[in-house]
Amino acid sequence: MELVHYQEGFILNTRGVKLLTCRWMPLSSPKALVFLCHGYGVECSNFMKDCGTKLAKHGYGVIGIDYEGHGRSAGIRCYVKSFQSIVNDCYNFFKSVCDEKEEYRDKKRFLYGESMGGAVALLLHKKDPSFWHGAVLVAPMCKISEKVKPPKIVVNILTKVEDLIPKWKIVPTKDVIDFAFKDPVKREQVRSNKMIYQDKPRLKTALELLRTSMNLEATLHEIILPFLVLHGEEDKVTDPEVSRALYEKAKSEDKTMKLYPGMWHGLTFGETEDNVEIVFSDIVAWLDKRSSQDMGHGAHHNKAATSASPQRWNIYHKSAL
Repeated sequence: MELVHYQEGFILNTRGVKLLTCRWMPLSSPKALVFLCHGYGVECSNFMKDCGTKLAKHGYGVIGIDYEGHGRSAGIRCYVKSFQSIVNDCYNFFKSVCDEKEEYRDKKRFLYGESMGGAVALLLHKKDPSFWHGAVLVAPMCKISEKVKPPKIVVNILTKVEDLIPKWKIVPTKDVIDFAFKDPVKREQVRSNKMIYQDKPRLKTALELLRTSMNLEATLHEIILPFLVLHGEEDKVTDPEVSRALYEKAKSEDKTMKLYPGMWHGLTFGETEDNVEIVFSDIVAWLDKRSSQDMGHGAHHNKAATSASPQRWNIYHKSAL
């Protein structure tokens, strides 16, 4: 296992807002670069510390950023005026990292997105399809489950007032933390993290997330990069049908889906340590295989058959590797 060097700093986005950036780097030259896209209401430096550290210990350079209004970045707390602005901020920063060192320019580049961050990762891919070599998507937000999709009349009413009261915290929701993190000790750790937003969603934010999910759902067939999508079968935050839709509709010729029986939404933090290790071993194995292959960019792969695995979790795999 590699020793890990952690560093953080701040950048200004194109709107002059100060954003926190952080990195977990192995002491030796990284196998590849992994760019973290965190979920709604959370942040990178603390909440995703275990993820960054684990991947860096396996030799990956891991780079993250707190979105505007999230974590230690400036901005109105969890106010997403434009989802595309989040994507653009990540794109500009991630591209700058890839260009800052000569050794980085030849490294493979992977996106890593959890929940809402899965939507960010997929939109980053769509913004520049040939740039990324693959993505790890953990319970991604890329389709609204039929179980929670609001009635059209409700959406229409909220849309009429979103420009009048965009920042109001009026969207009724259940306590997501109770449903996301299975391990009670870890659930309380999340509650005690003051950088995590735990209030009701703001009106504009909720509508931006809804529109983004619906737009992604309608364009899943445009996804062409290699990806690994992981989902807990007992996830009550983003339905496993979301990942299944992505797997079935994406045009990617190297795609893998893993469903974990009994696991919840927070696969990389909210489960028991044994379960977390299972998930990370799958992630690292997927990254290792693609980091060592001369696979070119995301759009160039040969077709191969889909197969199911008889292991203790369900795996669906289509790959040229």
